[in-house]
Amino acid sequence: MTALGKLLRTTVFKLSLAYLVIFAIGCGLLLGRVGLTARLFIDEQTAETIDAEINGLSEAYGRGGIRRLVDAVERRSRQPGSSLYLVTTFAGESIVGNVAEISTGVLETPGGSEITYKRVGDEGAAHPAVARVFVLPGGFRLLVGRDLADREALRGILVRTLLTSLVWLTVIGVSGGAFVAARVLKRVDAMNESARGIMLGEMSRRLPMAGTGDELDRLAHNLNDMLDRIAQLMIGLREVSDNIAHDLKTPLTRLRNGAEAALRVDAGDTERKAALENIIGESDGLIRTFDALLMIARLEAGSLTESMTDFDIGAAARDVAELYEPSAEENGMTLVYAGEPGLVVRADRDLVSRALSNLIDNALKYGKSNNPDATSDIRVETRQVGASVEIIVADHGAGIPDAADRTRVLDRFVRLEASRSAPGSGLGLSLVAAIARLHKGALRLEDNAPGLRAVLALPASVQTPTPA
Repeated sequence: MTALGKLLRTTVFKLSLAYLVIFAIGCGLLLGRVGLTARLFIDEQTAETIDAEINGLSEAYGRGGIRRLVDAVERRSRQPGSSLYLVTTFAGESIVGNVAEISTGVLETPGGSEITYKRVGDEGAAHPAVARVFVLPGGFRLLVGRDLADREALRGILVRTLLTSLVWLTVIGVSGGAFVAARVLKRVDAMNESARGIMLGEMSRRLPMAGTGDELDRLAHNLNDMLDRIAQLMIGLREVSDNIAHDLKTPLTRLRNGAEAALRVDAGDTERKAALENIIGESDGLIRTFDALLMIARLEAGSLTESMTDFDIGAAARDVAELYEPSAEENGMTLVYAGEPGLVVRADRDLVSRALSNLIDNALKYGKSNNPDATSDIRVETRQVGASVEIIVADHGAGIPDAADRTRVLDRFVRLEASRSAPGSGLGLSLVAAIARLHKGALRLEDNAPGLRAVLALPASVQTPTPA
């Protein structure tokens, strides 16, 4: 397709033509209304002038009869202007006036009408006029009229103005539409080129933006955000596939070794039972891992939002903390809860409780201080910061000193070297982060100096909490 063909088929150019047609119709209607109003005004002025002429001639006829009327008409006929006068006998023979020819049958019909006429001494074509005919005593006829040349001239001016305006309007409209369409087409072609590059595998390319903030810029911005999200999901999918291949290889190998141990001919019942128990344990671990992966996938798809309610987050956090107090005591640690009263969030209570459980469980695993003289307590706190409610779980363990690692451990299957020997799959913090994103919140990991400080921030609600 040629460049001109592409230009003519653009939506912007078609819209410009549509606006051009609508504007032209509007101009035509406006000028038509102006012309009609001007014609009505001229006709009204003409009628008033004829009435005034008739009144004057009627007075002359009343004072001196036909002779006085003839003198008055003869005197007025010699004056320049567009007024028409004619006095005839009952047989239609002209007595006096400035009209040489008149439309047939006009004098036989008293009253007003539009006629065509020729003046005395005029050899040209007939002219239009409006006239009134009166029958006088004795059969005499009196015609008084006005030439309509001014009205026709005004009509011609309006028609020429309309045609000239339409020509200029068409030229300007088509030129402006082509200019605007060319600019828009240039930007759309640049977007299409970037889109083709993305489809060919250049996932780092993004749609260009002009920086004007118009609708095309907003569209490109939203599409770029969508592409960023798609790229993140693709990276996450690739990382999940790689991590599943690496991190599940070990438990599957142990599962296979346990099955071989159970099949040994010289193994006793006790050894077979222990091997089968190990197989069941490894299977349960794999099931938990896949359950966590499925839960994260469902959370990121936003498919678990049906049970959102307003509830007191402090009461929910206190309940979860009380459940973990015995486990903390067994590990030689102290679990302390402190929170502000009346903090309400709109969320899925079970999911938020699960997220808090994962954070506390993570603190129980890695939050014990290696220094026997240092405190080993875990502090759970709820507080409001601006428009958010924060749930904080802080410990005094080794923590994560590197800020980059604190961001990296939120990805799936990521386990730092210090925690490789501890049980787990590396999905706990990923699950908490997914729950936070589902509720339009965020999970932050901060240095507790020493230890780790996990902050789960959720949007606060202004509603009254639902009773537990």
